[in-house]
Amino acid sequence: MPLVKIDMIRGARTSEQIKKLADTVQTTLEQHFNAPYRDRYQIITQHEPYEMFNPSSQLTIPYNRICLDTGLDYQRTDQLVFIQIFQQGRDKDTKQKFYRELAKALESECDVPGAQLIISCAENGKEDWSFGEGRAQFLDGGLPVKEQGKEWSGI
Repeated sequence: MPLVKIDMIRGARTSEQIKKLADTVQTTLEQHFNAPYRDRYQIITQHEPYEMFNPSSQLTIPYNRICLDTGLDYQRTDQLVFIQIFQQGRDKDTKQKFYRELAKALESECDVPGAQLIISCAENGKEDWSFGEGRAQFLDGGLPVKEQGKEWSGI
């Protein structure tokens, strides 16, 4: 089950827009990342603009922005969304397709321009999870075997 962290600028989106964005990420995970049913773990953090993007800084471009563009000439705005996904076992082709599909979905459904979307995947394993009580349920057999026809098999 992927753990998703979504970072954005405070005040740039309404609560309804944030929910739609989170729902779109989850739907795309289920469709293109084979995320198991009911495995929705999302942390949404809203930052003050100066914590991610500061167009009014006295520093010269590009050093007046915290999230830069790695030389791609993207002009970051207050619409910037940074998505980090902690997951296990997806190959590079799956990840690349997921990035494309998520960017398309967020642009069409949530008005997030592609140049304002940063996605990063990090690997973790079953031993890296405790869902409560200090237990590693993936390792100690503490998870249900099946839920609504789908196995709790992966991260």
